[in-house]
Amino acid sequence: MSVTLYGIPNCDSVKKARKWLEAEGIDYAFHDYKKQDVPEANLRRWVETKGWELLLNRRGTTFRKLDESDKADIDAEKAIALMLAHPSMIKRPVVEHGGGLLVGFDAAEWAIALQ
Repeated sequence: MSVTLYGIPNCDSVKKARKWLEAEGIDYAFHDYKKQDVPEANLRRWVETKGWELLLNRRGTTFRKLDESDKADIDAEKAIALMLAHPSMIKRPVVEHGGGLLVGFDAAEWAIALQ
């Protein structure tokens, strides 16, 4: 199974996810949002699959520092534009795998989906 983990290397959730994958012996490719950006087609597919509400990290400092006008009236297109402009606003990690898409790290969910 092909597994790609998207995230930021210094994120605690990404670190936990990477350790878990390695402990389970699951090979994966790591895609660093900061260095490689996020392919728009992937982000659009994720939003279509999981919804922008799950993917947009409103708790992070990047989102909180936005102008109030940027935070208002968010819909799918505006959320996608914000996440493309500020990849750190995407909830982490995101994992694409042969059977689907995982958002956020949950060891129990991952064990079912990836094994």
